[in-house]
Amino acid sequence: MRHNRRLRWAAIPIAASLSLVLAGCTQAQLNGFLPGFVEGEAPVTNNTERVSGLWVTSWMVLLVVGVLTWGLTIWAVIAYRRRKGQTGLPVQLRYNMPIEVFYTIVPLILVLGFFAFTARDQEAIEQRFDADNVDVQIEVIAKQWAWDFNYVKEDVYSPGIQGQLSDDGPKGSLVQSELPTLYLPVGKNIEIKLQSRDVIHSFWVVDFLYKKDMYPGKVNYMTIVPEREGTYAGKCAELCGEYHSLMLFNVEVVSEAEYEDYIDSLRALGQEGQLSSEYDRNQNRPGTGAPELKEEQEAE
Repeated sequence: MRHNRRLRWAAIPIAASLSLVLAGCTQAQLNGFLPGFVEGEAPVTNNTERVSGLWVTSWMVLLVVGVLTWGLTIWAVIAYRRRKGQTGLPVQLRYNMPIEVFYTIVPLILVLGFFAFTARDQEAIEQRFDADNVDVQIEVIAKQWAWDFNYVKEDVYSPGIQGQLSDDGPKGSLVQSELPTLYLPVGKNIEIKLQSRDVIHSFWVVDFLYKKDMYPGKVNYMTIVPEREGTYAGKCAELCGEYHSLMLFNVEVVSEAEYEDYIDSLRALGQEGQLSSEYDRNQNRPGTGAPELKEEQEAE
């Protein structure tokens, strides 16, 4: 009785402390400290909260499993420790059917649960818009070691070069203004067609909480609705060669008027039409400092 009373008195402050801690969680904590969330503002895309929900819920389940596992382990170590004066081996048990059923069924339920919820969210994220509902079509062409962007409906393009080291900033810093930049209008249904010109790359916008691989000869698609204006960092998430670390880009989510102004600026530069995804390593040379193919042939 005295032991049970002590446990009850210990449980009260623990429960109160947990309630205060959980009630005081910030928006960042509630979303598992993932990027893409700002207090009081909309998520970056229509899929951000879905990815965050799967991530946080999974960690909550795993935390409960971890606490239970460590608790039982510590309890077993203390409860069945060798006492003073004991000798020989403890009583040996061949099996315990209830426990064996428990640690077989519970992990199976967890695995099936993770699989089911992941498949559900993946299906929703991968769902493409109907052709009539696509507002903006973008074709992203990855290349060693930069990105080309085709704005399909507007019939203009923006070629990119790999990140260039800055002479003025700290050692290793890049010239941000020269990074390839993809412009997207806020609140619009965006379909992004992903292709690679040479090797396997991966299109990753960090704050979108989503990335997709790009394979030579295969087309993948990504569909999103940007919901918050801002500048978001992107990079290649697949080791693709010597200058992989410089294969960076930015995404500018802007108003529709700013988007139209940017499209007009590309036309003013004469960048009309569409860049090809056909393999041509000579298209990959800007920014690498490598000699042109013609010069190499003449040297031979």
